[in-house]
Amino acid sequence: MQTALADWIKDTPAGREADAILRKCVHCGFCTATCPTYQLLGDELDSPRGRIYLMKQVLEGHAVTAKTQLHLDRCLTCRNCETTCPSGVQYGRLLDIGRSVVDERVPRPLGARLLRSALKEGLTSPLFAPAMKLGQAVRPLLPASLKAKVPAKQDAGAWPTRSHPRRMLLLEGCVQPAMQPNINAATTRVFDALGIELVRPANAGCCGAIRYHLNDHDGGLADARGNIDAWWPHVEAGCEAIVMNASGCGAMVKEYGYLLQHDPPYADKAMRIAELTKDVAELLPALAGELKRRLGVAPAQRVVFHPPCTLQHAQKIRGAVEDLLRAVGAEVLPFAETHFCCGSAGTYSVLQPDLSYQLRDRKLANLQAPQPDVILSANIGCIAHLASGTDTPVMHWIEWLDRRLG
Repeated sequence: MQTALADWIKDTPAGREADAILRKCVHCGFCTATCPTYQLLGDELDSPRGRIYLMKQVLEGHAVTAKTQLHLDRCLTCRNCETTCPSGVQYGRLLDIGRSVVDERVPRPLGARLLRSALKEGLTSPLFAPAMKLGQAVRPLLPASLKAKVPAKQDAGAWPTRSHPRRMLLLEGCVQPAMQPNINAATTRVFDALGIELVRPANAGCCGAIRYHLNDHDGGLADARGNIDAWWPHVEAGCEAIVMNASGCGAMVKEYGYLLQHDPPYADKAMRIAELTKDVAELLPALAGELKRRLGVAPAQRVVFHPPCTLQHAQKIRGAVEDLLRAVGAEVLPFAETHFCCGSAGTYSVLQPDLSYQLRDRKLANLQAPQPDVILSANIGCIAHLASGTDTPVMHWIEWLDRRLG
């Protein structure tokens, strides 16, 4: 694609990166076939190809309107288009740049600004946990729209107390401990059974994705630096890996090296942190033999696995969880549109609820078609979003494995 970026951006790091990405796009349109919003709305400007054209216009100095902002806001950032694109267009990175430029030029209404601030500050605040407890206490009284955002209270079960020579770090996350604490507890129990101790540094917090993808890049990078500071002493002490059981957090932390490449005090550390970061699906297959030995002969269970977009499109991890589940005795059922987003997408279900729930219901129809006993996934947002629309049990696959181990 030919480009002629405006003088105010063409010689900046963001401008040079955007120019390189734009030039890779050949407007073939393959991305439209796998874009959730285009499939729902049928509007070219709600497809990756259309949004790339809009961002190109903005970066070339054309007028920006609230309509441009709306089309960019409707994007889920699922990055399905990156998986589909034959030219390797890094659409997600271009979108971060484009949204930032558009938001500088199109002020949002007061209500929208307040909602985004509430999400950025509220979800990452220490006050989120007591607020969630209060919501769970009155959950039966909540209207359906709020009840969908407040999962039923969950018991985390026992945390391991043994020490092991093998040690890894676990990022607990900002909302997961309050919403579904058993995910972290189950992860530590499974690793403990395999002779690995998971250390949870108390001063590690939000991965930064919430702020960064709500266009608070400085806030997101501050979160990243805070985590690096919390983890670095353990890295220097020889920890083997940084374990992620929320694929959205894993996708973000794996990009720390890229995001902090121009920050001299943190660039090298960020690259090392990104290299050490592993989703549980990358670590447990090597231990499948030991898992099978510990499980013995267990009754088969019919399951479907919903691979979050942040796992299959951002981290490019495909098939690993399904293979592991089969290895430990699950009957993993096929279903249609495995590549398609469930509509959770971080804060998207709050900011774009109509589209989000359409996508949820479409995903659930496919997941429930083979009549599974349980729906498994790998990201807290997807799990909570899917669970709000079905009576079929929905859980993290590591919780399912923990139950099998007893």
